[in-house]
Order: sequence, then C-alpha cells, then structure tokens
Amino acid sequence: MIQIIRLKGKDKHLYRLLAPMVMDPEVIRANNNYPFKTGEEYVWFIAIEDKEVVGFVPVEQKSRKKAVINNYYVKAEGTVREEILSHLLPAIVAEFGPESWLLNSVTLVQDKETFEKFEFVSMDKKWTRYVKMYR
Repeated sequence: MIQIIRLKGKDKHLYRLLAPMVMDPEVIRANNNYPFKTGEEYVWFIAIEDKEVVGFVPVEQKSRKKAVINNYYVKAEGTVREEILSHLLPAIVAEFGPESWLLNSVTLVQDKETFEKFEFVSMDKKWTRYVKMYR
C-alpha cells in the first residue's frame, strides 16, 4: 500500500528520506541532469511503499496563492507510475487545489494524461520532454 507523507522543505526527516535517492546519478539523469532543490518555501509530498520511497513531488510556494510543481520523480513506469502519481496528486490538490490557488506544473509528457485526470489543463508552452500545465 502506498502512503503519502508531507514534509516542509527544510525538515531533517526529508533529508534522511531523500538524500540517497536525489544524489543517485540515475535519478539525476532522469531529471535531465538537473539537481533537486529545496528551501523554506517548498512542501514535499513523498510516496512510500513497503518502507521505500517510490516517488516525490516538491511544490514550491511562489507567493501567497501561487504554487509550482517542478522536478518531481517517480521510480516506476507504465501503470505503476500512474498509480504512484494517482496517490501523490490528490494530496497536492487537497493543499494547493482550492479555487484561491493557482497551481502550475512543469509535467513530463509521459505523465500528461495522469495530471489531466486531476483537472490539470495544458498551456500553450510545450518542450520536447515537458508540458506546462495548470489547475
């Protein structure tokens, strides 16, 4: 069973949970060789299954009512990937999804349909690997 935990961007438990994963060259390569960042303005949603981290989505709070999903990671492909995201996204939407929030996402093209299931809409901005979405 997948469990979702929420941690602030500077929580010591966040570092203990994610350091081995975010420093793994394979994970960094999957993130287009871009390092993962955090800070006081971040909230991390972490998917754990059988005591192992299987994915995470950091959400950066840009202003009082604007947040951005960027550089997330899911340790799976296909239907398992969709299942993990289908646990992470409702937790994010519950916190940043009310009408007063603007939630933007730089979404991997392969995850576009999963994000659409949670009422994210594509914007005109599209790159080779990513599509910009909002909710």
